[in-house]
Amino acid sequence: MRRLWKAVAPDFLGGGSSRPPPAPPAPPDPYLSQPWRNVKENYQENLAFVKSYQPRNQDVKHLRILLHGPVGSGKSSFFNSVDSVLKGRVTGRAASDAISGSSYTKKYTAHKIHKDAGSFYSVIFNDIMGFEQNTNTAVDVEDVKLAMRGHMPDGYQFNPVAQLQETDRDYISSPTLEDRVHVLVCVIPVDSVSLISDEVVMKMREVRLAAAELGIPQLAILTKVDDACPQAKEHIKETYRIKYLKEQVDKFSMLLGLPLNCIFLVKNYSSETKTNDDMNALILTALRQMINFGDDFLNDLETAELNLE
Repeated sequence: MRRLWKAVAPDFLGGGSSRPPPAPPAPPDPYLSQPWRNVKENYQENLAFVKSYQPRNQDVKHLRILLHGPVGSGKSSFFNSVDSVLKGRVTGRAASDAISGSSYTKKYTAHKIHKDAGSFYSVIFNDIMGFEQNTNTAVDVEDVKLAMRGHMPDGYQFNPVAQLQETDRDYISSPTLEDRVHVLVCVIPVDSVSLISDEVVMKMREVRLAAAELGIPQLAILTKVDDACPQAKEHIKETYRIKYLKEQVDKFSMLLGLPLNCIFLVKNYSSETKTNDDMNALILTALRQMINFGDDFLNDLETAELNLE
């Protein structure tokens, strides 16, 4: 027995013949090898384009962009972010709420961006009450459709239990092209893509189908990338290289049926007190595509009218 113990003791006590445990596997790389969309290289070009934009259609002075989406998605904050980019300083003209569980926007509000004294940029953002599961506290889908057609006046007070009617005093019975919506943009936090209720998805799809019938171009922005992903929080310029964010874009594309070239990732200004070129680049990339799509829509309408004459 004594000899047997001596023979096996070195192994039992961790002697020279034992092997160290295998090293744990390396964590997966959170980054793609290349960004799937380049934004920084066109930053100055996009900024100059937005600042100089004028609609080609002579019947319209302002391109109207309608922002819609679930409650708390960052619609008002996106307008504030665009305003900040063009002014070169952080602004907060559109009221927003970081803690409310219901829609903070109660009116159909048209936001213009001041350019020079007495003049404005040629883009208007219309903010609308958010979608919720509870129809008694959210915007009615029919109201969104009326807004797209131009029947809803700026400043209209939403009533979740009673949509705008033709008999209402504020109803625009004969909207001009200027009154109508020229671009529809869905706004949603990127970390909520997998959490949207079926009811809200159905509402967004219904609005999307109505816009398609009117020929209105549609895009989407996925906001709050820094809240959803630590890599984006640390390096916002790497947003389009982060695998998780690309996966959420792919999911949203399948959910709503929008192609990838119509979906954009942004970080709205929230805690910042100064503007940031990397954040601006994301915002401007999305904004330029909105303007391009909307201007093409207006130009096609003008061409169709000329062909009828």
